[in-house]
Amino acid sequence: MHKSYELFTKTTTDMTLNPLANPKGVKLACELCQKPAFIQCTKCRVTYYCGVEHQKADWMGIHEKICQSLIQLRQASPFLPSEEERQKRINHLNVKKRQMIDLTRTTGQKLLFEGRHEQAVPAAMQSLRFAIDVHGLASIELVPSYLILGEASIGLGRLSQAEEYLAQAQWTALKTPECSNAIKSKLYRNLGLLYAAKGQYDDSLRQHADDIYHASEDFGTDDIRTSGGYYHMANVFFRQGRMDIADTLYRQVAEIWYKHLLQIVKVRTATPDVPKGIGPVISEESLEEEDSLDEAQEAEAVQVLNAIYDMREHQSNRRAQDLAKVSHALAMLYFILMDITKAKEFGRKAVVASEGDSDDCLSRSVVEFMKILEAVK
Repeated sequence: MHKSYELFTKTTTDMTLNPLANPKGVKLACELCQKPAFIQCTKCRVTYYCGVEHQKADWMGIHEKICQSLIQLRQASPFLPSEEERQKRINHLNVKKRQMIDLTRTTGQKLLFEGRHEQAVPAAMQSLRFAIDVHGLASIELVPSYLILGEASIGLGRLSQAEEYLAQAQWTALKTPECSNAIKSKLYRNLGLLYAAKGQYDDSLRQHADDIYHASEDFGTDDIRTSGGYYHMANVFFRQGRMDIADTLYRQVAEIWYKHLLQIVKVRTATPDVPKGIGPVISEESLEEEDSLDEAQEAEAVQVLNAIYDMREHQSNRRAQDLAKVSHALAMLYFILMDITKAKEFGRKAVVASEGDSDDCLSRSVVEFMKILEAVK
């Protein structure tokens, strides 16, 4: 049983289910649906729910991660005698709220990549709530939260609800001249997913083309943040039976992730510089952004690369290099995630696949990586 669920079960076992006795004039609302609340989180005691089902959904989606952090953010402000102290507290709380926005959005996006659309909703709602609190109702900073809610709704088959969220995101983006290409990219990606879910494939392809264009403007054409547009476009061509185009795009996605993961592995397995003189030596490689993936990027890589691998494995006319490269990419990914058993499993598959490929460079890379894996205790 999942550890989170066990902890949730223990929490609800100790919980009183009697209606809360609120002071006169105080109305407590459910965290998820805003209906009258009758139970309270017994750990933070600042979060309320209409019933156990909504508490369970919130706990599994995001509350487990932010439970204790909410105490400071939701408790009544203490009396502070000076304006300087009051402003210092406000600034401190705003920093905390911005951190919560980042955490809840990353968690929501991670859950989407894992296919856990229902659980992504509470995380997205929390991110939206904190974004409104920090930036106001009309800010472009709310759009990423709307997009997570929109994509979750698409995954749940609630297309009308998805349209509402995406319409709000689109309207906010249109009236914000300084809207970044990164946000526009995510907006068009979600619109592409919506049209694909409706079976409107030509419209979906147009949206994904806009996604790729705007992502490329900010990150370049061969960045993992651009690769999602290629991947979803490939899925549309796949549904249309246009496998020649889909195949090329899947190959491009695998290549982008392969190069990115290879760079991370190189940085993490590089031999440290021999210190010269006095003081610490800081390697330029150790400072590279490619040295890490956030939780959402990890989940995206797992989803995308496994999907491409499954497709390649069952493809009768595949190229040996395609299967070898995506197998090697998965081996590196699981090495980065510290799942050495899976890393070795895909590493062995990469070795077998690369034997049928004429690219000696790829074969050597796979063999060298397997040596690294064998050295891991």
